[in-house]
Amino acid sequence: MRRAMYFGAVSQVRKDIQRHARFGHAPTPKYQILTGDNWFTPPPGSGVPPPSKTKQSTIIHFNDRAPKLFLGGRIAVRSTRMSGGWNTIESDAGVFTYLLDNLGVKDVQFEELLSLDPDALAQLYPVYGVIFLFKFPTDAPYHAGDKPLDGTFDPDASERLFFAAQTIQNACGTQALLSVLLNKTADSNSDPDTHIDVGPALGEFREFTMALPPEYRGEALSNSELIRDVHNSFAKSSPFVDETTRQPDAESEDAFHFIAYTPVHGTLYELDGLQPAPISHGACAQADFPAQVMAVLQRRIARYDAAEIRFNLLAMVRDQRQRAREFGDAELLAREERKRRDWQFENALRRHNFVGFAGEVLKGVVAAKLKEGGDGAYERWVEQGRDKMRKRLEERKRGGGDGREDVDMAG
Repeated sequence: MRRAMYFGAVSQVRKDIQRHARFGHAPTPKYQILTGDNWFTPPPGSGVPPPSKTKQSTIIHFNDRAPKLFLGGRIAVRSTRMSGGWNTIESDAGVFTYLLDNLGVKDVQFEELLSLDPDALAQLYPVYGVIFLFKFPTDAPYHAGDKPLDGTFDPDASERLFFAAQTIQNACGTQALLSVLLNKTADSNSDPDTHIDVGPALGEFREFTMALPPEYRGEALSNSELIRDVHNSFAKSSPFVDETTRQPDAESEDAFHFIAYTPVHGTLYELDGLQPAPISHGACAQADFPAQVMAVLQRRIARYDAAEIRFNLLAMVRDQRQRAREFGDAELLAREERKRRDWQFENALRRHNFVGFAGEVLKGVVAAKLKEGGDGAYERWVEQGRDKMRKRLEERKRGGGDGREDVDMAG
C-alpha cells in the first residue's frame, strides 16, 4: 500500500508536468522544496509516505524555475544552479563499456574505430550509434545563427526521442552515451533489431524524463546521483586537482566535447546537448547508418585545419562475446574475454592514486645514488635531469619534439 501511494504521488507529479507543458504554463511551486543537504519529508496527512532509505525511488519537485529528479534512497534536494560534481572521463572503449555495465545495461559494449571507413563500422552490426569526440571550436561559431553548420534543426523531434540539453560541464561523455542508449529501448519505437535492455534504473529515468522539455531533462540528468556516481567512478585519480570546482570560464588547455549520432525513426540524428535541438541529417535506414554517418563525420572533420588530428570515434554495438558464442567462434570469444580483462585492469589503474608509489620509487632512487657516490653523485644526477628537461622545452618551442608526447583527450 505504501509503495502504491508513493508511486501514485509520482504519477500525479508527472501528470502536472504534462498539463503545464500542454497549456504553456510555467511550473508552479506546488511541491515542497528544501535546499542544501536537507531531506524531503512529506507533510503529515499528505498521504505520501517517506521513501525507503535503501530502495531506489524517483520523485520530482518544483521551485520557480526547474524540476528536480533524483534516483536512489531518500530524496536529497540540491541547488538548481549546480556547477560542479562531474569529472572528465576519457574517450576509451573500456571506460564506456564498463560505464554501461555499472548503469545496469545488458549485452552492449563499445568499440574504438581507427578510420572513417563505413565497412569497418558495418562489420560490427548491429550498430546502435556512435560517439564522436572533437576539439570544441572556441575560436569560431558553434552554429550559424538559426541553423547548424551541417544538417537542420528539428525541434519537434525532442518530443519523440530522448534529447537533453547539457546543463553542466564535464557531463557530455555520459550524456552522449545516454543519447544513443535511451533511444534504443523497446518503448522508443526504434528498429526491433536494435532494442537494448537498459535495466530498471535507466528505464525508469527515461520514462520519467520523456514528459519534460530538453532543458529539464538535462537538469534531471545532472542531478541523478546514480548516473553521476557511475560517471565519476571512471575519472582519473588526481590528488592535486579537483575538476569539479573548475570554473567554466577559466583559462585552460584545449577543450574537447562528446556528441552522439544515431538513427531514430528512420532519420539520422546528431544529438548534442550544447545545441538547441536535435539535428537531422536526413532519412536513414538502419542498414545505411554506417555510410551516412561516416559522410557526416568527414564533412565535420573537413572544417578543421588539416593539421588537426585530435578526434576519437566510439561505436556502441552488441556485446561481441554474445556474437562469438552464437557463431561458435572460440578464437573471437577468447580475444574478447582477454580484452575485457585488459579493460578492467586499465580502469583500476585510472582510479588508483600513484602518489605514494611514486614517492617510494623516488626515495629508493635517491638512496641508490647516495650509496653510489654520496652527495656528489646525487647532485650530478639532478643536474642531468635538468639538462634533459631544458632540451625538451627548447625543442617544443622550436616546434620539434620527439613525437612521443601524449595528448590527453577527455570531455
